[in-house]
Parts: sequence; structure tokens; C-alpha cells
Amino acid sequence: MDSWSPVFADALARLADADPLVLSAAGFCGLVLLFVLILTLRAGAKNRRLAAEASAQATEMRGELSALLKTQAEMSGRMQSMAEIFGSRQSELNRHLSERLDGIGHRLNRSVGEAAQNTGENLRQLHERLAVLDRAQKNITELAGQVTTLSNILGNKQTRGAFGQARMEAIVADGLPKGAYQFQATLKSGARPDCLIFMPNGVPPLVVDAKFPLEGYNALKDAETAETRKAAQAQFRTDLLKHIRDIQERYLAPGETQDTAFMFVPSETVFGEIHERFEEVVQRAYRARVVIVSPSLLMLSIQVMQAVLRDARLREQAHVIQEEVMSLMEDLGRLDERVRKLATHFGQTSRDIEQILISSDKLQKRGARIEGLGFGEEAEEEKLAAGGEG
Repeated sequence: MDSWSPVFADALARLADADPLVLSAAGFCGLVLLFVLILTLRAGAKNRRLAAEASAQATEMRGELSALLKTQAEMSGRMQSMAEIFGSRQSELNRHLSERLDGIGHRLNRSVGEAAQNTGENLRQLHERLAVLDRAQKNITELAGQVTTLSNILGNKQTRGAFGQARMEAIVADGLPKGAYQFQATLKSGARPDCLIFMPNGVPPLVVDAKFPLEGYNALKDAETAETRKAAQAQFRTDLLKHIRDIQERYLAPGETQDTAFMFVPSETVFGEIHERFEEVVQRAYRARVVIVSPSLLMLSIQVMQAVLRDARLREQAHVIQEEVMSLMEDLGRLDERVRKLATHFGQTSRDIEQILISSDKLQKRGARIEGLGFGEEAEEEKLAAGGEG
């Protein structure tokens, strides 16, 4: 403002000396210049204010930038620390992961080894079981063949009778000694029972005859209706009564055989069916003195007969046993006499030994007395003298 004052004063002086029109124009121009000057002053003030504000803002921004740089430096330090911490943690994590992986690998190898061992053991057991199954299959095949053969045997009445007789003979031969039975023996009437079991003390033998009513039993089992079942029961009952009547009439000979005979049924199932559903047939058999026996009952009866035969043989040999005992007592008497004589000889020998010991003591005492007479000392002096001369 101070630099502009002389200019304005000079302009005003010139305006005073000028024409009014010029003054008017100059006044207008002055006003315009004044307005421009005011605007310029206002613009300069505004610019200065803006510059001051910009300076303040720059100062503030420099402070904020300094704070930001400081914060950045702190963040850098913290990031470095965190990087170091993360690095150490990463190393520890890597080490732990390596240890865990090693442990997992070891356990996995051990588990795989155990699994392989268990698998091998299971395979070995499986092979053994398969071998057992193979043997069982072979046995089943053989058994099926045997069952087929047995079915063929039992389907023929003649072979079925031979089967029952063979089973009865096996039971009797296993339980009784030879000579206590006879198979297919001929009676005076010409009849030939399957087996005769001889009894002791001249008692007549016991008849055992094998019967196998399998056809009637199979018909009874295969019956599906009440009528067929009734007919099968009647046929089975008729067959049983015929077998009982044949044994009673042909094999019960008074004075030649026992007044009771065994009808051997070689099947426990058929025997159980007879006693369960045909009680009247069993009672009629008892009245006819025919006892129906199964393989187990025949075996038990054979064992009882074996005990009876053993007792009879013991009674028959009782006199022989008594004679042997008497001979044994005589031998014991002679042994006692000879032992006593031997004791007498030992006593005499003992007395002789005592007499010998007495004589030996006397000889020792006499030798001691002779030694005490001094002959031993003179002989020693003569020996010493002979040594000095030499």
C-alpha cells in the first residue's frame, strides 16, 4: 500500500488541473482502478490466507507424516520382531511336524507290519480251516456214499436181515468170550436162530433173533393223511406180531432153550417208535416171553451175562483155588522150616566166629608179653653197633 501512495497523489494533482470531462472520465477510471485495487487486495489477502492455511496444512501434514513415519518405523520393528517370532515358531513347528511325521511313519510302519503279520496268521488259519473243510467235504462225500450204500442195503429185505444179524453178532462177540455163544445154531426141530448164548450150570441157552421191520416203519413215517397213517400203523403192528409169533413158535423149545427169547431190533429209532406208539404189541411180546431189545439194551444184557458167566467160572474153579491155597500153605510151612534151619546155622556160625575171636585175642596178648621181655631192644643195639664199625 505504501508504494502506491505517491502514484495516487500524483494522479490526483493531475486530475485537479484537468478538464471536468476529463475529470469525470478520470474519476470513473479511478473508481475502476479502485475497484480493481480492492479486488486485488482482497485476492492477495485471500491468497495470503490460503497460503497460510496451506502452510499450516503443510506443517500439519509434515507432523502427520513424521508421526506416520514414526509409526511406520515402529511397525517395521514390530513386523521384524513378528517375522523373527514367526521364523522361530515356524522352525519349532517344522521340528514338531517332522517329529510327528517321524512318529506317525514309525507307528504306520509298525501297524503295517503288525497288520501284515496278522494277515499272514489269519491266512494261515484260513488255509488250515480250508484244509479242515476239504477233509470234512471228503468225509461228507464218503459218508454220502456210505449212506447210499446203506440205503441200498436196507432197501432189500434179505440184505436188511443180514445187516441186523451182523450188528447183533458184533455186539455179542465184543461182550462175550469165545465158546459162550454160537451163531446160526440148529435146534432139534431144525430151526436156526441167529444166536444162542450158553448159560452156566447146564441151564438151557438164550435165543437172540434179529428182526428189522423197516418197511412198515418207513410207510408209517411217509404217511401224509390220516387214512394212510392208520393203514401204515396196522401194517407195522401186523409185522411186529408176526415176528413175535415166529420167535415164540420156532425158538422157545422147553428144555432146549430158555423160556424167554430176545427179539433184536437193530435201530434205536424203530425201537423207540415201537415202545412209544405200540404199547399193546410190547405187552403181547412180554406175554409171549419175547423181549424186544435195541442195540443198547442188548449190549447191557450181554454185560450182565458176562458178569454171570464170570461168577460161574469162579464158582467152578473154587475147588481148584482151594487146592492151590492148600499147596501154598504147605510151601509156606516148608519155607518156614528151612528158614529156621538157616537161622540155626547162622547161630552156630556166630558162635564159631566168637571162639575164633577169643583165640585171636589170646594170641595177641601172648605176642605182647613176648615183646615185653626186651628182645627187641637188644636187637636194636646190635644193629646200631654194626653201623658204627662200618
